[in-house]
Amino acid sequence: MDLQAKDPNVNGEKITSIDVGVPETITNKDLRRSWRRWHLANEMPHAFDRYLAASLTFALMPTLKKLYKNKNDLIAAYKRHLLFYNTQATWGGGTIIGIVTSLEEQKAHDLDSISEDAIYGVKAGLMGAMAGIGDSIDSGVIQYILIALALPWAYDGSIFGVLLPFILFAGYQFIIGQFFTRMGYRLGKQAATELVAGARTKSIINILSIVGLFMMGILAANYVKITSTLKWTVGNNAFKLQSILDSILPGILPLIAVMGCYFYFQKRQFNVLRAILGLTVILAALAIVGIL
Repeated sequence: MDLQAKDPNVNGEKITSIDVGVPETITNKDLRRSWRRWHLANEMPHAFDRYLAASLTFALMPTLKKLYKNKNDLIAAYKRHLLFYNTQATWGGGTIIGIVTSLEEQKAHDLDSISEDAIYGVKAGLMGAMAGIGDSIDSGVIQYILIALALPWAYDGSIFGVLLPFILFAGYQFIIGQFFTRMGYRLGKQAATELVAGARTKSIINILSIVGLFMMGILAANYVKITSTLKWTVGNNAFKLQSILDSILPGILPLIAVMGCYFYFQKRQFNVLRAILGLTVILAALAIVGIL
């Protein structure tokens, strides 16, 4: 331990600084540990004033301890990561953990190389953009694709239809979040540009959006059941409306219902409860008059 100070007993001068050691090297093991801690605890200490800041600090604690050997510097690092923070768990959380680790490592080697405001500014600037991408892909596409794949089992009463989407989604998030953590650390601030504006990410989003549309179409065709009971007789010939519709376009009534909801949401506020109530009233009225 190198004490950079004068003897406090000489001329009454006080110790001015203490160098207690150099920062340790950050390894892939440290990055994996940070990601595991974030993945397991990102929603547990949720608070309205700081949101997920405590989870981020918990994830970074082992790494910060390796970087900052001076107690005051370590306390300062904890404090700057306890400020308001909120983002999506994998695309946002993993990437930002990697970037922040890279920035903290740079600051630990030279405290004046980067300011605390700059570190928080990077987090604040990325957490919304990365959450938008992550929510669109994970919650808006991947999650429903996995549910759609498991629906036939659930429809048949199998427990796998209930458990499989959760297991696959949890595994997917754990693996991809770990990848983003390593990528964020390796590329630093450039990682955000690669994800937000990169051509590969745009291609992935487009592909998943198309797949998601196909899956929603399959779900609508298989699980939205609307049939007509209307029938009439002309002379000696009996006609059924449903048979006529099936000969023209099978599944046209479910398609009309789905497209009606789609255009309603396009023109009106996205209010699911109001759409469900309205659809119930319309279908009930049609059933009462004998059309459905």
